[in-house]
Amino acid sequence: MQLPSVITIDGPAAAGKSTLGYLLAQRLGYTYFDTGVLYRAITCLALRRGTSPDDEEALTKLAQTAQLQVLPPTVADGRQYTVLANDIDITSGLREVTVDRNVSTISSYPAVRTALREQQRRIGAQGQVVMVGRDIGTVVMPKADLKVFLHASVEARAARRHADVLERGEALPSVTVEADLVRRDALDASNTFRPQDALVLDTDHLTPEQEIEAILQHIETRLWGPTHRVER
Repeated sequence: MQLPSVITIDGPAAAGKSTLGYLLAQRLGYTYFDTGVLYRAITCLALRRGTSPDDEEALTKLAQTAQLQVLPPTVADGRQYTVLANDIDITSGLREVTVDRNVSTISSYPAVRTALREQQRRIGAQGQVVMVGRDIGTVVMPKADLKVFLHASVEARAARRHADVLERGEALPSVTVEADLVRRDALDASNTFRPQDALVLDTDHLTPEQEIEAILQHIETRLWGPTHRVER
């Protein structure tokens, strides 16, 4: 049976997109591509170079010239991928608090998004890929075979993000994490889109495994017909 060639997963920050995308890709034997890591990579590079998050011109040039690669994990440290910027592994810096706080500002610049979207489309065009982001099903890959949109409350997303912060050994109050998410939601509002033909999942009430089962059931009954079965 033919499965969807391109699966997109969109939704707000900390909705559980990365976890779902990674597990779904593993289940199907697909490539997992979290498109947000490209924006994080540019943010990380800019901060390390001392470039201001408000310098749109410098950030655009950086996005246009930086050589970014997203590879399968090269280090057994729990990472889901390895990100190289100009042949340097910057994966460990992508989830730093300073990156969290500035990535939405940098990713809001149209010219930065244009530069990185072209790289995203090239990867998606290879097929058998699960692509995760905020505008993948509407802007980057609008003709994707299957589109998923994750919904989650601010409270649930803040709790998820705070757990990630604590796991990294960083001391940050939960109220600060929630405030940062609210601020990011405002910045991301113009770039977070729900495709009209998307399967919507509420991650407040579903585990990642339940989300995967809902997606596989959707593929069976709505995309390819009830007589087809997806390998569990």
